[in-house]
Amino acid sequence: MRTDMGTETETEPGAGAGTGARTVGAAPGVAVGTTAGVAMGADIAVGADAVSATPGTGTGLVAQAAQAAPEARPSTGLVAQTAPERPSRSVPAPLTALSGGTRGSDALAPLVDTVMDALARGARRRGGPIASGRPGDVAATVSEVFGGPAAVTGAEALDRLTELLAHGSADPADASCAAHLHCPPLAIAVAADLAVSALNPSQDSWDQAPAATALETLLLQELAALVGYDPGQAAGVLTSGGTESNLMGLMLARDRVLGAASGRQIELAGVPGAGTEGAPRPRILASAAAHFSVQRAAALLGLGEDAVLPVPVDRQLRMDPEALAAVLDGCAERGELPVAVVATAGTTDTGAIDPLRACAELAAEYGAWLHVDAAYGGGALLSDRLAPLLDGLGLADSVSLDWHKLGWQPAAAGVFLVRRSETYASLARRAVYLNPADDEEAGYPSLLGLSLRTTRRADAFKIAVTLRTLGREGLGRLVDACRELAVSGARAVVEHPRLELHSEPVLTAFLFRYLPEHPANTAEDPAEYGARCDAVNAALRRRLLREGSAVVGRTELPGEGPGRVRLKLTLLNPHTTTAEVERLLHAVVAAGRAEEEAR
Repeated sequence: MRTDMGTETETEPGAGAGTGARTVGAAPGVAVGTTAGVAMGADIAVGADAVSATPGTGTGLVAQAAQAAPEARPSTGLVAQTAPERPSRSVPAPLTALSGGTRGSDALAPLVDTVMDALARGARRRGGPIASGRPGDVAATVSEVFGGPAAVTGAEALDRLTELLAHGSADPADASCAAHLHCPPLAIAVAADLAVSALNPSQDSWDQAPAATALETLLLQELAALVGYDPGQAAGVLTSGGTESNLMGLMLARDRVLGAASGRQIELAGVPGAGTEGAPRPRILASAAAHFSVQRAAALLGLGEDAVLPVPVDRQLRMDPEALAAVLDGCAERGELPVAVVATAGTTDTGAIDPLRACAELAAEYGAWLHVDAAYGGGALLSDRLAPLLDGLGLADSVSLDWHKLGWQPAAAGVFLVRRSETYASLARRAVYLNPADDEEAGYPSLLGLSLRTTRRADAFKIAVTLRTLGREGLGRLVDACRELAVSGARAVVEHPRLELHSEPVLTAFLFRYLPEHPANTAEDPAEYGARCDAVNAALRRRLLREGSAVVGRTELPGEGPGRVRLKLTLLNPHTTTAEVERLLHAVVAAGRAEEEAR
């Protein structure tokens, strides 16, 4: 049980971990292995509608660790040391206590209890997907607790500020929070992330993260195989997300393709001016629906946002391969250099997947690098039913994946992969205080030259724990469950007279809009009606936010003129029911009618 201060006073019978976890079988290409020490005592069953964990027997991992005598622990190959006597966990640790060392877990345990209690209170106060009110109300509340005359201080800060955070957060685990590619993380992944936070390994040198260095390397080999790469030839790194991964892909494309064309080492000499030194103007080709980070990367890489040429898309927002061929032909006619083709596997709005195989063939024909932004759609690789949508992904020179989308990980959990490790050459770095050559020659590996960052968190750990706990098959069932929710939600939109579906869902998202009534006995120009639709749909979304009843996405279709505003549901909670999705759509209609009446 817990006291008011959140400290543990006794162990409840049966709570905690046993000794053997059952791992849901993984599909070929993703090994499962043992989960001992990862999900001990949890009997995990994954289905289309639920993921459940049944507590096993024992006294809990924390209690077991506290009770274990040093001499009874198995040898780890390290010098055995006698742990000092541990204080009772019912006694709060000093506020300056650390989370590491032999006493770190004792200091952390009561604080974790405090956080859990505060999270629960904050969620109860919120009472829905988001707290009601306007942005100014949230800012005033935060200011009162954090910066006002009566601001919380000292030991109370963790409790009060955590409750404030929970109350003032959008909760992606709520069925009515369905706006963004913002997943509700799996509890097992959050627990694994806590271990990383407590130990704080940094991936920039082996001596800061021995086990995490080896684990990231093995995980990336598995993910490379999942993408369709040869694990022995591929390379990669964990990133902060798709934006960083896209930047890395286009950086390597610039260095390889522009470097070969100009005869200079771009990462050393810089980007030559257009038309100078025999270097043609570099171009990046991406669909009109590609992520904005493509333009941002072009700017950061010295190519300029104008170097990105948009390729027309079809109604489902997929890149048109004939249009791509035409844009590539235009580059050739003007003497420009197509450095890279960026294909998208899962656009942020509709989940559209570009024709990857056709993009690969055209990129190869014109000597361009193919980077696939699969930050969203890469989750389809986990599903036997949806994986065929990514046909041709293994032909890409580089790929970005985000496990904090359709992977149910706490952010950040981005992945960047290249098909051939030698294409990573321009990122290689030697820092004598981190990866001296003699250390590497002696067998101490370094990941420094695989990342744009130096200090880097061990984000691979939570993904590895999740894979070993659920397996590809278990995660694939979660993907399939969310896809079925999107299909049923789109069907409900089609059947409602005041809603209009844009297109059938590809993955787990779809666009739609509320249709206001036409004025009685009044002829309304289509452009005027389109503008009114835009205004009502934008306003009803804000009304839902103010009421705290729903978080619905908003976007605009490519093109010009009125009538392009659309609402968006992005369904990433596999525990949501079809009835809850229908209730959310009815809430949208009710808000739309209220906005019409208010005008």
